Amino acid sequence: MITSNESLCPKCGGNLKYYDNVRRILRTKGRKTNWVKILRFRCSDCGAIHRELSDSIFPYKQYETEVIRGVLEGLITSETLGYEDYPCEMTMIRWRSQSLCLV
Repeated sequence: MITSNESLCPKCGGNLKYYDNVRRILRTKGRKTNWVKILRFRCSDCGAIHRELSDSIFPYKQYETEVIRGVLEGLITSETLGYEDYPCEMTMIRWRSQSLCLV
């Protein structure tokens, strides 16, 4: 993963060059699902591929940042109106147990 203003490989420090793009699902509140385009870059030295993620996307998570942070801060629970069944209780429990990695 890289940010848009970083052009060095996080693994080896080599230069990153545009490689391609992929579509990724992004789940938002209200059971809405969006597909977003994620740019991928390849390191010219080690050949590793890195994705450029916006601030609204956590690595390896389908839900947008606002939903995940709401769960971690206790603003969103299984009883919150509009969030019934979305995300599910088990997902929220897992996020809370992993919160040190996300915050």
